[in-house]
Amino acid sequence: MLTITSADFQRHFGRYQDEALKEPLAITRNGRERLVVLSADEYHRLKRRDRAVLGLEDFTAMDLEAIRQAEPPPEAATFDDECRD
Repeated sequence: MLTITSADFQRHFGRYQDEALKEPLAITRNGRERLVVLSADEYHRLKRRDRAVLGLEDFTAMDLEAIRQAEPPPEAATFDDECRD
């Protein structure tokens, strides 16, 4: 991923607009990443993935067994009251 400063991004907006169509751009301010610019197609692809729901048929037998055997960490007990009627 290409990383550029916010000042450079402002000065060369058209150029970086074209670059963002090829790959995401990290925009920095004061040396820290603040934004990522990416193409609309890539954004929509990621949003579709974000909403994907897995069904039982999407898991292997080994996955399902691992889920059955899983134990919550002790700190999860703080949420037990949310499950009580």
